[in-house]
Amino acid sequence: MNPDCSTNNQFHEVINQFRQAMRTAGINYSGDILPDGKLHRVRSEDHRHGSLNCAYVLHLDRHPAGYFENWKTGTKQTWSSGKASRVAYAFSGQITEAKFQREAEQRQRHAAAAEKAINIWNRAKPIAKQTEHAYLENKRIQPHGARLYHDALVIPIYNESDGLANLQFIAKDGGKRFLSGGRKYGCFHIIGDLSQRILICEGFATGASLHEDSGQRVVIAFDAGNLLPVAKNIRDLSPESEIIVCGDNDLSGVGQSKARGAALAIGGKVLIPSVPGADWNDVLTGGSQHA
Repeated sequence: MNPDCSTNNQFHEVINQFRQAMRTAGINYSGDILPDGKLHRVRSEDHRHGSLNCAYVLHLDRHPAGYFENWKTGTKQTWSSGKASRVAYAFSGQITEAKFQREAEQRQRHAAAAEKAINIWNRAKPIAKQTEHAYLENKRIQPHGARLYHDALVIPIYNESDGLANLQFIAKDGGKRFLSGGRKYGCFHIIGDLSQRILICEGFATGASLHEDSGQRVVIAFDAGNLLPVAKNIRDLSPESEIIVCGDNDLSGVGQSKARGAALAIGGKVLIPSVPGADWNDVLTGGSQHA
C-alpha cells in the first residue's frame, strides 16, 4: 500500500473522529475541518445563518489533538485520539483569543443595536390608553410606558446603568421579537415607582397586571432564562427592598425552576400561580393562558 495513501486515510479517520466528538457535544458542523493548528470559527447547523457561535482547533501530528467550543451552550472540550477531557492548558491561549474576539464583536453588535433602539424609540408614538393597541385590549392592561411604532407595541429595555439597550416589539396578535443584535441578558423594563417590595416577572403583560393589582414596582425580565441576571441586578440596585420573583406555572416546569433559582440566589421570595400553564396575567385578568 502506498504510505502516503495510508497516512491520508489515517488523517481522514482522525478528522472524522474529531467531527463526531463535536457532534456528540452538540456542534452540528458539516463543513471542512482544517487540521492546521489554528482557531476556526464555524456555525452549528442548528444555529441561525450568519452566526459563528462555535470554534475548533485541530492538530495532526504523532499525537492528534484538538479543542472545540460552543459559546451558545457553554461547552468547552479538548479531544485527543477520540478521548474528550476538560479544557487543557495547551489550548488556553487560543481559547482566550476566541473569547476576547467574540466579546468584542458582541459589544459592537450591542452598541449598534442600542443606537438603533434610541432612534426607533424617539420616533415611536407615546400612548396612554388600552384601546390604542389590540394586544393591550386582549391582555386587559394599560400601556405603562409602551409606545407605538407602525402597528407594533414597543417596550423599551434598559440596562443596569439605565441606558436604553434594546426594544421588544409586540404585534396585534401577540407575536414578539427583539432588535437583532440587541442586548437582553440582565436587562429589563420597569413599571412603577421604587417601592419597599419589588416584583420580578417574565412578560410585559404579566408585569402590567401585577403592578395594576398590587401597586408595587414591577421589573420585567422578558423570559425565564433572564430572571436570574435581572434579579441580581435589581438586588444590587435596591439592596434594602423585598424582592418577589413571580414566575409562570409552565407545563414544562421551566418557569417555576428559573423563578425559584433566581429568588434563592438573591435571598428573595417566589410566587407561582396555582393553575398549571398559567401566568399572573391569566390569573389576575381571567384571560387565556399565555395568549
